[in-house]
Amino acid sequence: MAEAYAAPEAPEGEAADAPRRPRRGRPPAFDRAEALAAATRLFWRLGYEATSVTDLTTAMGIRPGSLYAAFGDKQSLFEEVVRQYRHSPAGAFVAAALGQEPTAYGAFARILREAAAVYPDPSHPAGCLVISAATNVTPQDAGIQEHLRELRNGNLRTFEARLRQARQDGELPPEADPEALAGYFGTVLQGMSQQARDGATAADLARTAELALRAWP
Repeated sequence: MAEAYAAPEAPEGEAADAPRRPRRGRPPAFDRAEALAAATRLFWRLGYEATSVTDLTTAMGIRPGSLYAAFGDKQSLFEEVVRQYRHSPAGAFVAAALGQEPTAYGAFARILREAAAVYPDPSHPAGCLVISAATNVTPQDAGIQEHLRELRNGNLRTFEARLRQARQDGELPPEADPEALAGYFGTVLQGMSQQARDGATAADLARTAELALRAWP
């Protein structure tokens, strides 16, 4: 004969029919890469200042506690977004062209032509995240603006170094001004990024790229 089942005794001081309290456990897991990609798209589309923590957690599908535990605060998350972006196809094409093309003209022609295709690509927000994500910030977030400004200025220094080498190698005439040329191409790229955000198409930007290349000495 089977033994009768005896219900477990309630803990001391707790009624036998009291509802069990849910146990605290680890927060639900989430795909970190997918969450980071969602944050990237949001910062890219809205900019740093206009993106709230609530916007981020909603887009990333996580709770605020999970965001802080996995990424730190909003600024730390943005800095990781920028690092990830700069290694993505949309953010790395400039460095790739400078590193792979054997001539300076080939590198800058590739940069401008690829920008014309990348900036308006509908698979991601328009323009360049590093150019547009922190154009307007409050004083307490000025460090974010300065960080992106330094990245852009670093690109200009890299442009100038490549152009100085081109002049030394005879690819540019002796009277060419590498600093001015670097600033010119940087300005064109920033303008193309903004034009893409304003609705310019790849064909529109390709025409701009070809016109800009006519300034090559």
